[in-house]
Amino acid sequence: MFSPLIRRNFLAALAAGLAFIPVLFLSAAEPADFILRNAKVATVDAKFSLAQAVAVRGDKLLAVGSNADIAKLAGPNTRIVDAQGRLVVPGLMDSHTHPSGASLYEFDHPMPEMETIGDVLAYIKSRAAIAPEGQWITTSQIFITRLKEQRYPTRSELDSVAPKHPVAFQTGPDASVNTLALQLNKIDRNFQIPAGVPGKIEKDANGEPTGILRTAGNYFKTGFTGARSASEAERTARLVALFKDYNSVGITTISDRNAGLGAIESYAKLRDQGALTVRVSASQGVGSLGELAKIQENIRTVAKHKLHTENDDWVRIIGIKMFLDGGMLTGSAYMRQPWGLSEVYSITDPQYRGVLFIPKDRLKPMVRTAIESGLQFTAHSVGDGAVHTLLEVYDELAKEGLPVRQTRACVTHSNFMSREAVETAARLGVVLDIQPVWLYLDAHTLNKQFGYDRLRYFQPLKSIFAAGGVVGGGSDHMQKIGSFRSVNPYNPFLGMATAITRRGKWYEGQLHLEEALTREQALRFYTINNAKLLFKEDRTGSLEPGKLADLVLLDTDLLTCPEDKIAQTKALLTMVGGKVVWEGK
Repeated sequence: MFSPLIRRNFLAALAAGLAFIPVLFLSAAEPADFILRNAKVATVDAKFSLAQAVAVRGDKLLAVGSNADIAKLAGPNTRIVDAQGRLVVPGLMDSHTHPSGASLYEFDHPMPEMETIGDVLAYIKSRAAIAPEGQWITTSQIFITRLKEQRYPTRSELDSVAPKHPVAFQTGPDASVNTLALQLNKIDRNFQIPAGVPGKIEKDANGEPTGILRTAGNYFKTGFTGARSASEAERTARLVALFKDYNSVGITTISDRNAGLGAIESYAKLRDQGALTVRVSASQGVGSLGELAKIQENIRTVAKHKLHTENDDWVRIIGIKMFLDGGMLTGSAYMRQPWGLSEVYSITDPQYRGVLFIPKDRLKPMVRTAIESGLQFTAHSVGDGAVHTLLEVYDELAKEGLPVRQTRACVTHSNFMSREAVETAARLGVVLDIQPVWLYLDAHTLNKQFGYDRLRYFQPLKSIFAAGGVVGGGSDHMQKIGSFRSVNPYNPFLGMATAITRRGKWYEGQLHLEEALTREQALRFYTINNAKLLFKEDRTGSLEPGKLADLVLLDTDLLTCPEDKIAQTKALLTMVGGKVVWEGK
């Protein structure tokens, strides 16, 4: 007979449509090293079963089940933690980060919060006051969608605060620059972007450059900013600090979605030193410009790296990453229909659809090479035009018999979709890497630009689940350490709250509530679904005996708490591979 406590939990679970598992064992030949008891354990297994306790031995889960049965696995040296009824979930995963750059973003000096054009200009003016004349002043990833004025700083505004310094206000692929920066790059009314190089120079009614440059990095160069360079020891220390901060919000696995080989080797070195506290799956960045044969050779080289060929639980190269279009935060995402004239994005061409960096006929052989090499191909694809282009390539290659599903071909960002895109991705087994925080931070600007109806399939998470597709949650964390203060916050509970409520900062109401996830789906989104994106579902992503002991004890019950409490959830204890890597008060 079950105890009264087990019986109550069992009945409660049935009422909630959940399964309750009495106990599952791996092997009980030796006592557990660690037991977490008196918990509400959301296993996130196929049935979303609930349990009371877990036992860990070594780096794996020994058993999951009732308090009474798990207690039998205790030995004299077992550490036992009383969860006091709190929720335990699998270690959370972020499917899209850029940790090596993010960790160093404030190495030279702290960056203030910038929510207005005035904040931006004040920062540039403060740098001009201490930098020698002629030295570059740059900013990066301060997105116009997140400024209250919802526009770029103008060329004249930048000139007014730094007339003797070249200035580049960079927002991903695009930039707003001042007069001196244009002059140093010899960009005037007669300047022509080299043939075959994606980009666009915005001009005023008189044909003069306004200072707004699309995909600026392809033809516009900045210079020395005076920033200090970090030593290898300093880079390592910053990376360790960032990973500890990931742990503090329950993150146990990340994907670096544009990793350089140097960064990948840094992760492996931390692993070898026993200092790595998150598992890292890397999509190595491969450029798409230049001779096609050389690009294909670069892709094949990635496939031969031992961190791809060896299935390591801590650091593994899973595929490659390219950039197919621009950004919705900057006005250059490639859309199926024109963006429309825009003061926000400084768009003056009524037929402008954004920028597609790789033509389809050139993209296809690159994707083919990656899939034939056993690599997951993914590309930054924000606009629905880019998403459809990549899905068409995957569909054509699948019809030729290539293992698109088996290599888990991916679409990164996939913000603007359509019903057809959702269904095609599910049919092909193409996985999707989506960041809800973009909805949270940018819905107000997107609604102003496109209108509510055109955003019907913006981050259509519910539709993807319903179609049987696999979609994982991430942040696209690019800069700063701090889960809420970072550029693209990496707090997974904010991501879950946004996926569940479809509410955004400064946005009135809820953006297409019909695409909201349930609590259970939101947990899957950040656990087992991400494990599938990263080829880890047999080892992590759910709390089942024999899997790696990656788990989080939370202070809030995400399955039942009020919606406004979800984003404020805190991790009380984070474990990776049987080791406690974070423990709060």
